[in-house]
Amino acid sequence: MKLSDFDFDLPETLIATRPAVPRTAARLLHATASGTQDLRVYDLPDLLRKGDRLVLNDTKVIPARLSGERRRFGAEGETSAKISVTLLEPRPEGQWLALLKPLKKVRIGEIIHFAPTLSAELLSKEDGEALLSFNLTGDDFEVALQEVGAMPLPPYIAAKRAADAQDHTDYQTVFARNSGAVAAPTASLHFDDALLAQIAAMGVEFTHVTLHVGAGTFLPVKTDDVSQHKMHAEWGEVSEQAAAEINATKAAGGRVIPVGTTALRLIETAARDSGAVQPCRGPTDIFITPGFEFKATDALMTNFHLPKSTLMMLVSALMGSERIKDIYRHAIETEYRFFSYGDSSLLCPNDP
Repeated sequence: MKLSDFDFDLPETLIATRPAVPRTAARLLHATASGTQDLRVYDLPDLLRKGDRLVLNDTKVIPARLSGERRRFGAEGETSAKISVTLLEPRPEGQWLALLKPLKKVRIGEIIHFAPTLSAELLSKEDGEALLSFNLTGDDFEVALQEVGAMPLPPYIAAKRAADAQDHTDYQTVFARNSGAVAAPTASLHFDDALLAQIAAMGVEFTHVTLHVGAGTFLPVKTDDVSQHKMHAEWGEVSEQAAAEINATKAAGGRVIPVGTTALRLIETAARDSGAVQPCRGPTDIFITPGFEFKATDALMTNFHLPKSTLMMLVSALMGSERIKDIYRHAIETEYRFFSYGDSSLLCPNDP
């Protein structure tokens, strides 16, 4: 497989920079093996069946973009430099892997000040990334981040506008509860409490899993031979209860429908060894391309993805490469909105 197999032309006007209001008003493209239907997210209950199970990623996005200042004292007095920090991945004891710009302005052992109560020491730097140790941990750290941090909008949105206060709400799911993501599980952004209650009243069940989406989700594929791409790892957890619920639904003949590619990648990781979903906790770097055998997933709710991305490879694996090209062609012709704040789809490969 070549990277060009997953390319397509996308008009820039279709890249969404704000979500639909209300959330459930976003468009929903229902795609089966041979047909498409143009709906809205609020029509989702019409597509679900009693006994189905939606798998939701309950990760919580942290305001991972920080603006700080490095102060240095020398023979000529105090000097300072503005430092931009993007948190990438938590490490033990209050440490974070991060991107610093400009990294060369900070020496190992120096302190970056973000607010009177929040600062971090640079412990090391390697391959363009830095390891920071913050002065706060746990709930104190989260409170400080909420006060001074900005939501880490994807590059294709950040290039068009800066994050603002509205993004603290818009770029967070209504069921987020486990902090640690630096990007949102965006298919889940379309749900509100009323829609979840309506779906539950139908007899559709919910299972919560956690996959902390990392900044690596936006990294481009740089190898023309897709098989040579090294997938980034992200931390996730499928609890014993979650595994039992998914397996019970499969045994009863219900459909397991992950909401978002993050939830899909996690449950397929958990099912990779035995075929049944097993409890798991730790990093996953599963890379799903055409030819992959899905063991847990029956359908997928997902937004529309970047050309030549690993997520385009994933949906191509689920629906078939030619079918997904037809689906995306239809989405572009009918002006669906793309990417994180865009519209959504329900992909059902086993339906005619």
